[in-house]
Amino acid sequence: MAAFARKCLLLAFVLLAARPGAAKAASAKGPLKVCEKNPRYFTDGSGKAIYLTGSHTWSNLVDIGRGDPPPRFDFTAYLDWMQRLNHNFIRLFRWELVTWSIHSVAPHPWARTGPGKVLDGKPRFDLKKFNQAYFDRLRSRVIAARDRGIYVSVMLFEGWGVQFAPRGWESYPFHRDNNINAIDGDLNGDGKGLEIYTLDEPAITALQKAYVRNVIDTVNDLDNVLYEISSEAHWQSTEWQYHMINFIRNYEKGKPKQHVVGMTWQYRGGKNSTLFESPADWVSPNPKGGYKNNPPVADGRKVVINDTDHLWGIGGKQAWVWKSFLRGHNPIFMDPYKGVVLGKRFDPKFDPIRRSMGYALKYANRMNLVDMIPRNDLASSKYCLANPGSEYLVYLPFWRSVTVDLSAASGPLSVEWFNPTKGATIKGKKTIGGGKRKFTAPFTGGAVLYIFRAER
Repeated sequence: MAAFARKCLLLAFVLLAARPGAAKAASAKGPLKVCEKNPRYFTDGSGKAIYLTGSHTWSNLVDIGRGDPPPRFDFTAYLDWMQRLNHNFIRLFRWELVTWSIHSVAPHPWARTGPGKVLDGKPRFDLKKFNQAYFDRLRSRVIAARDRGIYVSVMLFEGWGVQFAPRGWESYPFHRDNNINAIDGDLNGDGKGLEIYTLDEPAITALQKAYVRNVIDTVNDLDNVLYEISSEAHWQSTEWQYHMINFIRNYEKGKPKQHVVGMTWQYRGGKNSTLFESPADWVSPNPKGGYKNNPPVADGRKVVINDTDHLWGIGGKQAWVWKSFLRGHNPIFMDPYKGVVLGKRFDPKFDPIRRSMGYALKYANRMNLVDMIPRNDLASSKYCLANPGSEYLVYLPFWRSVTVDLSAASGPLSVEWFNPTKGATIKGKKTIGGGKRKFTAPFTGGAVLYIFRAER
């Protein structure tokens, strides 16, 4: 009852402190689901296709940084920054290890009661007791994002750290020295502990499910929630991830709301086919197939959230945003942000990516996106989203000119050029449908061409 009371008080405080953007969020009709009419996107029950794009960073849920305790992440400032960029999606990062290189990490889902100490010098975990502060933070941040019109993918597990962080496995709660419950995730004794992301030990799976249930209980009533099973767990985690996806679905059947679940690239060794064959609603692939430089056309088998985290780690270019968008994907960016964990503070070389994600969202919201599908055949540049006869959005990565097949259209059509480098819109001369038409950008560099019915 005390935990429930704390949640009620926290919710009341957040609602009273709601910032501008609440009206936008209130217009949502419900949790996201795959859009039946255009399964490249989600919908909220409104009939509109919802395009997701935005920046995420490593410390936006748990604090990470030098010092102990680590510096507290300013989530409000982060949301302010996202709104200025017109972003509407974040992955809320989970870190399972207690230390990472020179960084400390806190808070964690389980109570640290001891006796005994972990690698960071603090008490060992009791894996049967939850740390309510973790779940209160999770809920408050999802609500704060909702009140800005931002969707949140709640990351449940994080599989990169156990594989690649210095002394990573030694700082995991499921290491035998780090809990009071006699749980040892290193089943084969090789010192790596990768077995925690398999179904090999029922006691570990049961603890993981108890944690997932508590996450769901914490945020189930919120419409802006998505779930991600794990970030970059190893390729042998497939059966475990499929199992967890189905577990979430079955548990939420008895809840007021049901949310979409995602599976992201298994690093290393994972295959994109494993993602597309999974029971997940959305996926984030690896670079194979052209997702870096020439993304394949999204076929609607899954909603594709094309994430630079799984393509470059930290990287990408402005053109990648538009190429992904025009091929029916939802691009998101792994952002160094303030450089506390990796990278440079607000590295300006990534500003073109950040801005273009917001620009693309404006077009997605302006168009009747639910009827727009990738049509490489309609533009000589091979990047075109179109509702033939009504709307055409074309990207020119390098060329000044492009030929667009407007055979399905009739009558006059309005023409608009957008310069993503400068953020400038230029009205073009009207054209007419009924055949192929050539257009030349009034500026150099990457260009976006929007052709639409003149009466719009």
